[in-house]
Amino acid sequence: MARTRILVVEDESIVALDIQQRLQRMGYQVVGVAATGEAAIRQAEQARPDLVLMDIKLRGEMDGIEAADTIRNRFHLPVIFLTAFADDTTLQRAAVTEAFGYILKPFEERELAINIEIALYKHEMERKLRESEERYMLAAQAANDGLWDWDLQTDSIYFSSRWKAMLGYEDHEVGNSPSDWLDKVHPDDLEQLQVALAAHLRGLTEHLEKEYRMLHRDGTYRWVLTRGLLVRNPEGVAYRVVGSQTDIDARKKAEEQLLHDAVHDALTGLPNRTLFLDRLSQVLERANRSAEYTFAVLFLDLDQFKVINDSLGHNAGDELLVAIGQLFRRSLRSTDTVARLGGDEFVILLDDLHDPNEAVRVAMRIQDALKAPFQVQGQFAYTSASIGIVSSVHGYERTMDILRDADIAMYQAKAMGKACYAVFEPSMRKSAIARLELESDLRQAIERQELDLYYQPILAMASGQVAGMEALLRWHHPIHGSIAPDDFIPLAEETGLIIPIGQWVLREACRQMRCWRTTLPGSEKLYVSVNVSGKQLTHCGFARQVAEILSDTGIPAHSLRLEITESVLMDNAELAMRAVEKLRALGVELYIDDFGTGYSSLSYIQRFAINTIKIDRSFVEVINDQGDSSELIKSILRFALDLGLETIAEGVETEDQLEHLKGLLCVYGQGFVISKPLSPEAAGMFLAQAFSEKHRGSTAPIALLQSSSDGCEGGERENGTPRAACP
Repeated sequence: MARTRILVVEDESIVALDIQQRLQRMGYQVVGVAATGEAAIRQAEQARPDLVLMDIKLRGEMDGIEAADTIRNRFHLPVIFLTAFADDTTLQRAAVTEAFGYILKPFEERELAINIEIALYKHEMERKLRESEERYMLAAQAANDGLWDWDLQTDSIYFSSRWKAMLGYEDHEVGNSPSDWLDKVHPDDLEQLQVALAAHLRGLTEHLEKEYRMLHRDGTYRWVLTRGLLVRNPEGVAYRVVGSQTDIDARKKAEEQLLHDAVHDALTGLPNRTLFLDRLSQVLERANRSAEYTFAVLFLDLDQFKVINDSLGHNAGDELLVAIGQLFRRSLRSTDTVARLGGDEFVILLDDLHDPNEAVRVAMRIQDALKAPFQVQGQFAYTSASIGIVSSVHGYERTMDILRDADIAMYQAKAMGKACYAVFEPSMRKSAIARLELESDLRQAIERQELDLYYQPILAMASGQVAGMEALLRWHHPIHGSIAPDDFIPLAEETGLIIPIGQWVLREACRQMRCWRTTLPGSEKLYVSVNVSGKQLTHCGFARQVAEILSDTGIPAHSLRLEITESVLMDNAELAMRAVEKLRALGVELYIDDFGTGYSSLSYIQRFAINTIKIDRSFVEVINDQGDSSELIKSILRFALDLGLETIAEGVETEDQLEHLKGLLCVYGQGFVISKPLSPEAAGMFLAQAFSEKHRGSTAPIALLQSSSDGCEGGERENGTPRAACP
């Protein structure tokens, strides 16, 4: 691959650079980039690349098809069209150039690599075939190999020994009648050969040349090439036809294999994207002609396949994909099509459905079949599939629209959990578009300064003073207004945007804490807590980022508390353990957020050396007006006390709940009864008042809240207490 030299012909400089970088990343050598057809021909002559990637629409008088035709004929170089155009007129013109591939933009690197390797292989086969045919012609002339001579006056044919040997016969086993030839021709090829013979005998063609299959003595059919020339006497009367027979079976089978490989997945042997879309286009045309004809497409994505692939190895993953492909075949009718798009994605075409619910039943049947374990590499592996279903009843006109909507439905199924299916509805497309727009906006939110941090005070129960502030992310969209974290944090997780966003949150929270600690007397023990996602925690270099932020902002490590949910630690325990150890070595303390709603395991709390557990608000809500609470919250607090862990109760909304939790020896409280989340300015005013009251010896945090936080959003308080200000 490293020695393959490629010429890129593309008039869009950005696209050309992208293609060049992709090719180089894939291991190919780009010997030139041309923007016009004329330049492409010049560079092809000078560089003599192994292959040309040609865009069709080019600047200048010559388009890509004309340039490809010239390059093919003049330099005998293979050309692959890499274009966004797939109309019939363009395809017909491109076919004349005998292109070695036709890839539609946008493309996948794997698709491009496969097409390049097939083109190179086919080109090499053609070169070798030309050389072989030249050698064979010389050998046949010297050895009278594979010759035949048909006497039209006697209607008898002479077949040379080599002609007969090609078909596995001895000399005495083949007669001299035309029937000894024609009777051995494959029934599907006989009529075409007879038409070609008749046309040449009538003088309509200069010579006879035909490829067809002939019956070998072993009962198989072999491909042969017959060439012949009519001989006339001085009076112009045809009296003889002489010719040769060439064994081209190996070449034809190689071509058939190439054609098969071009439209089939190399791993599973299933149809690939190209063949699937071709069959889908056929049924779509039929559906558009007949209102009674319906079909459905199922888009399947294996659940947690990456876990299997990473844990058991890629060979085991490949073996599992092959087994799953075979299972899909067995689950379908012979008229249906199952294809592999790549990775762990499969698509199924259900043809000619008479019951609209049949597609759902097929999806359920597949999911039931996947419940059984697969044995790969001597171990049992379990998987399931998320399935999106789309029906032709929605009135599609393009195959790609069908595949798009099936994909949308599949993501809807994946969002519902493992082993689910979803039937496409037009509203899903609107949601997908809205989600795409939201993702695009989220990518620019940091640069546009649309993200803000709000801070909610955390109260020390025993002293009644503020101990810390939890940083809470807010997004103020310029059009949609305030967007709830639950609406964009999962999207940030899925797209990987949580990494830069999380880094910004950490830096901003630490910067703000440094501001408060340097401007508010008595705040030297104040800390800030920040929620950390699973992707952040296990991202390489996370602990190093935290150390850099602490160093840059100048706050001590013990002033930063990181809140992690139980699932984050348990879903990827080994990576999480290594990350936690590095963070603890920095001196950063760790909280378990929403404790009691997940695993709630004593072993992992001790294993990860957690400092504090945050009791989920659902347990605080059950505390009634009389101060009664469930035994579960009492057990959690006793358990934390026994282990020497600090506790924070979330969602404290009434003074009765606050007093009751204090009586149960809960260390900290957080909720609306203390303060709602506050903007940095309002939080600074709140803290300034809190620490001012602390110095005066006050222990009445609720009164403090009522007198300060209610007016925090409006700037300075009425009594003139200045807010904490930082650059």
